[in-house]
Amino acid sequence: MELLERATEFENRKFSFKTTSDRILASREVKALILELNEVYKQNKDPELMDQMKRLTAVKQKIEKRLKGRR
Repeated sequence: MELLERATEFENRKFSFKTTSDRILASREVKALILELNEVYKQNKDPELMDQMKRLTAVKQKIEKRLKGRR
């Protein structure tokens, strides 16, 4: 399944985003992956997909926390 491969590749990618633009693009990419996985999950209820979505959500939260900065 190509979708799982893309999700795994994104999860294992090195996260050293130098610019805000890089972070925004990464956030959008991971959001799209999560939504695609969710559509597949609705069809077959595979627990592996749910675990993948949880891990990607954690990555997305870290990226967004870095985007928002400290307040």
